[in-house]
Amino acid sequence: MSSARPVNQRAWWFVLPVLISVAFSALVPLMTIVNYSVQDILGPDQAVFVGMEWYREILRDPDLHGALLRQLIFTTAVLAIEIPLGIVLALGIPERGWRASLALVLLAMPLLIPWNVVGTIWQIFARGDIGLLGYVLTQFGIDYNYSQHPTDAWVTVLVMDVWHWTPLVALLSYAALRAIPEPFYQAARIDGASRWAVFRHIELPKMRGVLTIALLLRLMDSFMIYTEPFVLTGGGPGTATTFLSQYLTQKAVGQFDLGPAAAFSLVYFLIILLLCFVLYNFMKDPQ
Repeated sequence: MSSARPVNQRAWWFVLPVLISVAFSALVPLMTIVNYSVQDILGPDQAVFVGMEWYREILRDPDLHGALLRQLIFTTAVLAIEIPLGIVLALGIPERGWRASLALVLLAMPLLIPWNVVGTIWQIFARGDIGLLGYVLTQFGIDYNYSQHPTDAWVTVLVMDVWHWTPLVALLSYAALRAIPEPFYQAARIDGASRWAVFRHIELPKMRGVLTIALLLRLMDSFMIYTEPFVLTGGGPGTATTFLSQYLTQKAVGQFDLGPAAAFSLVYFLIILLLCFVLYNFMKDPQ
């Protein structure tokens, strides 16, 4: 006679509300997008099945190619700057005491500011007539104008994102550093290891899991950036700061091309999913 106790399945009732919520907030809209991506919406009750026509159209769109290139360059620059800078900031924060608390509070302040407010702050801060940044650069003889010069606009958006999101990487890295057991540092001191050796062989390996999370978060968020550049530059001048999210919004809202916009939404989703998959596997097994 078996002595195994019957499994209580009542816990699934606690999961059911979450499953229902996810179905309505994610799966149902996703299925709607899939439906729109293969149809030509002629009116509220009129739709014609067009198959893969919208996918072929957007993949041949030169504006999409330009937005994708700008997005890839921007995301690469964001990751290349924010991850190392966040680690450096985390290493510079005191381990304990009131200085550590003060540093963490000050560091977390940009994360508490809403995205549209961040864009407004930098819109004023970078202006040449009333903004501190624009005024200082002008005084040094630098011809800076983010509303007219494409390079200035792109760099300003990049610096704004670094200011806004580097604290997230720093806080995650700081938490990982504080979780390293003290015996590791004691053994390193006994062996006479240098500061670089401690970081290379103790701290960095122990931070790999947290850095993977930071990389994935920043990759996904930077690839979906919309509010800050929209408020700061409106995607201009020209198309200098028109990233994939702005391109999608122009398709769906500005031009009301629901079919191509839906098709691009799925392509957009697959691009982010593929990049996250590649990056996760690289961080998990860098060899």
